[in-house]
Amino acid sequence: MNAIAQITHELAQRDAPDSPAACMHIAETLAAATDRQESALAALIGRVDASGEMRRWGLPSTQAWLRTRLGMRDTRAKERITLARQRHRLPRVTERLAAGELSYGYASTVADAVARLDDADCASAESLLLDMVGQGFSAGKVASFGRRIRDVIAERDGTDKPDAESRRGYARSWVTSTRSLDGGRYVKGWLNAEDAAVWDGTLAPLAKPAGTDDRRDLSERTAAALTGVLAGGHRATKVTVICDLDTLTGGAAPGRLTDGTPIPAEQVRRIALSAGVSPLLLGRGHVPLYLGQRVRFATPAQRQVLETLYPTCAVQGCEVPGTLCEVDHVTGWALGAPTDIDRLALCCGWHNRFKHTNAEQMNIVRDSTGRHIYRVLPPPDAHGPPVHLAQAA
Repeated sequence: MNAIAQITHELAQRDAPDSPAACMHIAETLAAATDRQESALAALIGRVDASGEMRRWGLPSTQAWLRTRLGMRDTRAKERITLARQRHRLPRVTERLAAGELSYGYASTVADAVARLDDADCASAESLLLDMVGQGFSAGKVASFGRRIRDVIAERDGTDKPDAESRRGYARSWVTSTRSLDGGRYVKGWLNAEDAAVWDGTLAPLAKPAGTDDRRDLSERTAAALTGVLAGGHRATKVTVICDLDTLTGGAAPGRLTDGTPIPAEQVRRIALSAGVSPLLLGRGHVPLYLGQRVRFATPAQRQVLETLYPTCAVQGCEVPGTLCEVDHVTGWALGAPTDIDRLALCCGWHNRFKHTNAEQMNIVRDSTGRHIYRVLPPPDAHGPPVHLAQAA
């Protein structure tokens, strides 16, 4: 690694030769060497991806690690993750890439083509696509062929049949969901025109890029929007008593139930903390901001205030927009924290779970605007932050 770092540093300092022919030769040689380095990089990424090491550093995914630590664009990161995850299923591709007999462009193209195939079809696809490479087809042509590789295999084997979705028809909407071995979930489905309109009207506004720095693709933004909608549930308590803060602290103003029934102030104070009763305290303009400990979910009014304070997730460096985040109890609702506006923050779903399972790694401070800032600390057994590949050399 030290030798590679030194050589690449020296090459970067040199000017290109005057001879265009020499430049072509050197570029082809350098590209071949770079492809072999990509083989080593894929092995390293695969190990990190399989172990989940990046999560100990507060990074929700391998893609986030490559984007944040290695400075990769989303498309480049996804390409390398796909190759890293498919290496063990592509022995010939892996061997030829490491030996310099196959370019990284071809290797990543084959990996992408087999990512959705089972092991049996994967072996067939690898053979078919490498044959195309041997015949001199361009990487673009191989990619086009790879996109319909499942159909090609079915045609070759005589097993080409309409899929279950096609047989189902398109009149009624349907959704299927299966859980993966790592606890995730695959979701697949079809929405008819009416349901698709509801989908678009609900998720499309939430799935828009948060700004010029939002590097998530549409699929990621849509998933975040859907999760944000599903996470915005509400659980009603048996009784809700609505009152001003002054009433609970000795004032004479009566409270009321949600149906308008008046409750004397003295009775409000006596029953407000009873089991099954939620005291809903009103802020300026009678906007409910303080809900106490009996209510877990924030109100729309509270969320509106929080979205003003938190344009993005409260975790420093996280770019998930606040509109797609979950309302988080800063000190934990299960630990007794009330659902009060000054005890809440917006946190993306991944960091919300990370915070509650790795509390020792989360440093929380509050700035002058009342906004809580979450900072992810290194894992307890770490001696320093991860470094770039070149620095590791």
